[in-house]
Amino acid sequence: MNKIEVEKRINKLRKEIARLREAYHTEDSPIVTDDIYDSLTKELKVLIEQYPEFEDLNATENRVGGKPLDKFQKVKHEIKMFSIGNVFSDEEFFAWEKRNLKLLGLESSRTPGVQGLEYFCELKLDGLAVSLIYEKGKFTRGVTRGDGEVGEDITSNLRMINTIPLVLNSPFPDKIEVRGEAVMKKNILKKLNDQNEKEGKTLFANSRNAAAGSLRQLDPNLAKERHLDFFAYEIAQIDGDDWKEKINKHSKKHELLKDLGFTLDGYSKKFSSAKDIPNFVNQISKIREDLPFGIDGVVINIDDTGIFNSLGVVGKDPRGIIAYKYPAEKATTIIKDIKIKVGRTGVLTPLAIFHPTSVAGSTVSKATLHNVDQIERLDVRIGDTVVIEKAGDVIPKVVEVLSRMRTGKEKKFKMVSKCPVCEGLIERKSALGSSKRAGLLSKSVAYYCTNQKCPAKNERFLDHFVSVFGIYELGPKILRRFKDEGLISDAADIFTLNKEDIAILERFGEKSAENIIKEINLKKKIPLAKFIFSLGILHVGEETAQDLASNFGTFDKLMKAEIEEINNIENIGPAVSRSVFNYFKDKNNLSFIKKLFDNGVVIEKAGKRKEGKLSGLIFVLTGTLSFMSRELAKEKIISLGGKVSSSVSKNTSFVVAGEEAGSKLTNAQKLGVKVINEKEFLDMLK
Repeated sequence: MNKIEVEKRINKLRKEIARLREAYHTEDSPIVTDDIYDSLTKELKVLIEQYPEFEDLNATENRVGGKPLDKFQKVKHEIKMFSIGNVFSDEEFFAWEKRNLKLLGLESSRTPGVQGLEYFCELKLDGLAVSLIYEKGKFTRGVTRGDGEVGEDITSNLRMINTIPLVLNSPFPDKIEVRGEAVMKKNILKKLNDQNEKEGKTLFANSRNAAAGSLRQLDPNLAKERHLDFFAYEIAQIDGDDWKEKINKHSKKHELLKDLGFTLDGYSKKFSSAKDIPNFVNQISKIREDLPFGIDGVVINIDDTGIFNSLGVVGKDPRGIIAYKYPAEKATTIIKDIKIKVGRTGVLTPLAIFHPTSVAGSTVSKATLHNVDQIERLDVRIGDTVVIEKAGDVIPKVVEVLSRMRTGKEKKFKMVSKCPVCEGLIERKSALGSSKRAGLLSKSVAYYCTNQKCPAKNERFLDHFVSVFGIYELGPKILRRFKDEGLISDAADIFTLNKEDIAILERFGEKSAENIIKEINLKKKIPLAKFIFSLGILHVGEETAQDLASNFGTFDKLMKAEIEEINNIENIGPAVSRSVFNYFKDKNNLSFIKKLFDNGVVIEKAGKRKEGKLSGLIFVLTGTLSFMSRELAKEKIISLGGKVSSSVSKNTSFVVAGEEAGSKLTNAQKLGVKVINEKEFLDMLK
């Protein structure tokens, strides 16, 4: 970008960041997650560093929060609530430490672990920061952070949180201000979103949003119903010299908070030097998903409060504290191009190509756009600033377009007319697909290469097959080599390989060949669900394969199943049923399966389905049940050996009709299927 383009980009970023900050701090309703906001802010910071002439100390990014709402009484904080700066790597963390040591005049004499500063680390909870005032040991007022100087009085709502003590344990100071995070635990968030989904309400994007939304309701009873928790992490002020002496370190503040009756995160730890902190951050990251509450990093404090205060504040952040945040699961980037990849079933998938971008701990340069309908729904254009999301070790996806960042030069995407691999004709499937959970049928939106001999199909199927079988010694390059050398023509040939075939190849050798054969022989036995998934049947993913395996029990029964039998399975619709049925009617597919078995592949015997009083019975639930949720009803049926279907057929044993039963009740009456009410159903469960 030239200087003019950089200035325009900076202005665009500032405008968008200001809008997001307003939603976050003023409305307590984040439009995007923290990692997207961080990604935009980081891009702005880099541009400012490169072009310091565009620095503006009065710009929004240099202010703390926004003005509070008028719905609650405004309260001025006696002690300002600052925000916390972020680092995302060990390098950035040690650079933060180095700056502080230099300011303190300790840099030249510092020996790690001996003369370094002491630190106190605690979890960075994903909730809503609040401040609590206690006088004479009694909770008198609770205030939101607001803009850091003025917050909102939400005392009545905070009183509904059981982990906020209304009376402190004795002894206590005459006055104390405690700060911490109001959070919604993951299991509570899931229940709340499940209920919202049933009622057709908007789902909460994250626990922070849910906590904020719960505490900013005018009715305290609603806050009580949300079952929030509070974790204390700071004492902002305390009366009495004796008490002040007790908290001359941040770690001692935590000890006092615990004595007074507050709940702490339980993972906080003190360090005698900074060198061991990155390892602690990494350890926490490994258990992050298993924690009952959401976190997005670790907060690192200089433990000595005197040193902490002497370092002062830079902009909006105290110098003595930093948040080491985990790699973003979402990030922003600019699309350079949209290209097409051909999958193992011939499906054509659009890929967004962009500059290498760091997200979720790795650098990526492409993300899936799924299909043309997704491109149209998101209105993705080449040149757009987009949000990419990555979970685990999978290719990221484009989930949102930041249309306010457009310059007018963006270009719309046009689908190719021929397969980019073999130049074969492409076809857009128009078969009805399943969407039973929503009670709808939808048209397939995918384009496919019609050439059965397209090289891309066979190559990608091989990769898929060995991945499902877990033959990790066979990577894409090795499979390609085996094909080129004529050792294999399809996936079934893999199980006929021997050590001698491989050892003679250049760059392999005896040991390498031995490891490959050993791995292949170990993986010849495979569970039924995985075997079904390995076949690459159109529309059959891992979960659908599991559903098929659970319902049919044996591969032979699945091969002989009629469309109606397959369609009767929960979460499987017409498109999947037809695809599975047609797959087993194809002679080429049957020959391939026979070849696999002839070459030694064995399907492991599945455990017997649990027998119970409802064994052999198929239930369909419709309408609203008053004594239990439909999910619980399903669990009860399955635990007693029965099955649950989402559609009524002649094979249905009972239709359980709750209030406002819909078309399923009508279908049951037409087919003569027995209909029972909720009381009769509950009697069957006894």
